[in-house]
Amino acid sequence: MVRSYLPASIRHHPATLWVGVALIAISLIALPFALSMVGMAWVRITNLAILFALLALGLNIVVGFAGLLDLGYIAFYAVGAYVYALLASPHFGIHLPFWVILPIGALFACFFGVLLGSPTLKLRGDYLAIVTLGFGEIIRIFMNNLSEPWNITNGPKGITTIDSIKFLGLDFGTTSRFGDFALPGLIKYYYLLLFILMVVIIVNLRLQNSRVGRAWEAIREDELAARAMGINTTNMKLLAFAMGASFGGVAGGVFASIQSFISPESFTLTESVMILAMVVLGGMGNVWGVVLGAILLSFVPEILRYTVEPAQKALFGKQLIEAEVLRMLLFGLAMVVMMLYRPAGLLPSAVRQRELSRSES
Repeated sequence: MVRSYLPASIRHHPATLWVGVALIAISLIALPFALSMVGMAWVRITNLAILFALLALGLNIVVGFAGLLDLGYIAFYAVGAYVYALLASPHFGIHLPFWVILPIGALFACFFGVLLGSPTLKLRGDYLAIVTLGFGEIIRIFMNNLSEPWNITNGPKGITTIDSIKFLGLDFGTTSRFGDFALPGLIKYYYLLLFILMVVIIVNLRLQNSRVGRAWEAIREDELAARAMGINTTNMKLLAFAMGASFGGVAGGVFASIQSFISPESFTLTESVMILAMVVLGGMGNVWGVVLGAILLSFVPEILRYTVEPAQKALFGKQLIEAEVLRMLLFGLAMVVMMLYRPAGLLPSAVRQRELSRSES
């Protein structure tokens, strides 16, 4: 690594840290403008990548910290999105401000997290995965059918014309102009999502190093031993489900405001599996690893979408395999290789890495 060749006086100097932080901050601030030069579609992809990072961080609390396999996490995303849509659209004629709706969406998602966690307290492994998978599908089917006899969710048609976020006179759904400088709505959403992501990362890091985080780790390693040490495993499991779900609810609300349209088709099992893959790929239990996994699995498939077709035409003169098929094939192959050679993920947590090294020996 380059860092190892630097003098110790430079590596450990306090100014070095602040210079690094400043460079990262400047890069993040300038990123959406650089991407917009290529196309605003890449700004939208970046926003979706941050949303997936929020979801992966929420799922990491359940899977990475507490060791509870959840295949229905997308349900909490759906709850947050529908709460925002119902309270900020002409569907019911309610138009509450976003700073009121997002906490309500987080509370509703938290409630459903406890609702999911309560009957699964004694389940582990495959049984827990099957129950959570069923819960996710139940929520999606409910959203798809709650249009009769009372039209609550508008069924498969979805909810349209959802209000965009408005804050300090800025409408995030339109382009704002400051003289000759134009600030598109997608870039404003980027900064909002980046702020939310930083807050969630700080909360996750604080949780990981807290007594609650150590209790979750103890439950993940050996639930019986944790109970014997005086840890209330019931409350700790419910807290993990509730906190993870609340992050999903916030992400769902922001997603609804960005899209201005939602339908049950946005919250399928495939999305849950993708979020779980982000957590596993990045490194379960490692906050920074999870963020890395979310970014990679958001950007790499989109890069492949734009490159596989021109590459085939350049090599063979025609398209042999559809871009979508080849993209998913390469994605699946990459995941298999990762699980074979780096089962702990790209940035594994120290505890997880020790577990796998002991099991291999």
